[in-house]
This record gives sequence, structure tokens and C-alpha cells, in this order.
Amino acid sequence: MSDLPALPVTFRPGRTRAVLLTAGVAIFVVITAVAMLLEQLTPGERLSFVFTAAVLFGVLLLLSRPKVVADESGVTVVNIASRRRLDWAEILQVNLRPGDPWVFLNLSDGTSLPALGIQPGIARQRAIEDARTLRALAEARSIKDAERSTGESEG
Repeated sequence: MSDLPALPVTFRPGRTRAVLLTAGVAIFVVITAVAMLLEQLTPGERLSFVFTAAVLFGVLLLLSRPKVVADESGVTVVNIASRRRLDWAEILQVNLRPGDPWVFLNLSDGTSLPALGIQPGIARQRAIEDARTLRALAEARSIKDAERSTGESEG
């Protein structure tokens, strides 16, 4: 496939991320403004309002974190609370079936890794295109790795 993107390439749910970050900022601003405008609150109560707003913003920030970064040597999958580095050879299959909430990577160790950076939530067509691109990259890299190892064993 000659229309593969130049590496490194990052896949992330852009619209979902924008919605989450915008909502996080709006919630923080509104709760903080309410805390400052309510005259009967003590400084400690105001602080607890701002702290709660910061926690909510932090949760939405974590939810906006997922991404998949593909480079020459492999793929880094960043999910909500984890990060995992994979060599191209470890990825056997890239799946996004109808109804799946995100892409799943079938790995050479027999496990499946969810890749939340490609999810059809708000932008379904974009997620399908990203999944196809990642699949094509994985297949192209697997072929290159196989050719390299065959060339090394012959030489």
C-alpha cells in the first residue's frame, strides 16, 4: 500500500478530546465562579468547590488522554491510565468490528489490547479510516520485518 502516512503518526479521537477538554474547562470555570459568587461560603468551603472543580477537570483530562502513536520501530498505545510500547512484530491483527467501542490489537502473546485512541464514538468514519491505516501499517511493517529476518538468515 503506497498511500501509507509518513511515520510517526498519532491517532486520537480529536472530536471526543475537544468535547471533553471544553467541558472540563467550562465545568471548572462555572464551579469556581459559583464558589466566588456565593457570599455565605467560608474560605474553606470556597476552596472545596475549587478543589472539586479541579478533580472533575482532571478526570476529563484523563479521559481525553488516549492515543496510538505509530513510528518506525512500533506502536505506543496510551489508554486512560496506562501506556504500552509494542514492536510491530507483536501486533498480529488490528480489529474494529461493528459495535466495538474502540480498536483491539491482537498480540503475538495471545492477548488482546484495547487501543482507546481509535474509537468510533463521535467520529465513526474517522475511526474506521484510522483503524484501516493502522492495520495497513502493521501489515506493511510485518512484511518488512519478515523480509529483514529472511535476508539475515540467508546471508
